[in-house]
Amino acid sequence: MTTATTGKFHPRGLPVLIGSLPLTDHRQALDWILDATPEIPLWPQLPHDPREQMMPQFAPKIPCIVEEEGPGGIRLVYDTARPGFEEEMLSFYEDYLAAFEAPDDPKADSRFALAPERAAGLYLFAQTLTGQEGLQAVKGQVTGPFTMLTGIKDRQGKAGYFDDTIRDMVTKSIAMQAAWQTRFLAAIHEGPVLLFVDEPALAGLGTTAFLGVGAEEITIMINEVAGAIHEAGGLAGIHVCANTDWPVLLESDMDILSFDAHGYFDRIAPLNEEINAFLDRGGLLAWGGVPTAGREAIAQETPASLHQLYLDQMQRLTGSGRDLAALMDSSLITPSCGTGSVEPDLARRVLELTRETARSLRKEFYHF
Repeated sequence: MTTATTGKFHPRGLPVLIGSLPLTDHRQALDWILDATPEIPLWPQLPHDPREQMMPQFAPKIPCIVEEEGPGGIRLVYDTARPGFEEEMLSFYEDYLAAFEAPDDPKADSRFALAPERAAGLYLFAQTLTGQEGLQAVKGQVTGPFTMLTGIKDRQGKAGYFDDTIRDMVTKSIAMQAAWQTRFLAAIHEGPVLLFVDEPALAGLGTTAFLGVGAEEITIMINEVAGAIHEAGGLAGIHVCANTDWPVLLESDMDILSFDAHGYFDRIAPLNEEINAFLDRGGLLAWGGVPTAGREAIAQETPASLHQLYLDQMQRLTGSGRDLAALMDSSLITPSCGTGSVEPDLARRVLELTRETARSLRKEFYHF
């Protein structure tokens, strides 16, 4: 985070969602979103469409990535040996430098623009919310560079992360896509734009699956994306839906840490000192206390039980000079992850639980 972004927004326990929904109609999805989170809505991702799954949605126009249709949907590979790659790479860096050195209003024909066929929800969001009153912020999302780089492989199975050329191109593309989206959303709402970087693959840090992955390189990548969001005037958030190396994220330039408080709070709770330092710098916490992992976990919770869970967890993170009220001022209430992989009735319940739990907490702390 930077001095330009710290202290810029105080969410005071407002609810917000994490991207995906298990629906097939963007209008219905946006109606659900506006019902659950009218103050901080986001644009809906509907991964039933393979083009809206988290990697294909942000992969087009990165010249090192090739899309192949298969029985399981879209498969992404990288191929730097194919004819014309060198010329495409040169064109990419020319477009990158132009976007980096002379940023302006988001252009629909930019290499870094989200295409309507890949993100119909974003364009419906813009049409619906432009000029709407009552918004306190708007939220967008982009797939994180580490998740993209560990998800794409060459034809021999080597992850793109371990190729310096691929790593640089993917990171720069994600950064510029995040900046473009931030400016696009700023045209809808004059207030804060929250742009979350979704990094589920960071849950693998420290495991044998990612031997050779260093914290320093992770920091460089996510800070490059955060810097692009800041340059575009937004607040940068990072979402990990399991456990990870939390100090790497807490010490990064990200403004918002989004974590699965329902399933993994005990892994982050011991980092009281690091979390308080993050909050002291103006950071915000997006508490994923509303479960999304399965019917039983979702069905057994109520707004009352989640209200108490949030209070119990927040109490454990209060430190010297910070009480519960101050912590709530810097907190968002969220589901633990997106709901794109659960049944629609469960997704609707997750959204309702998020809305009602936030209302209950805000009534206790702010009496409204």
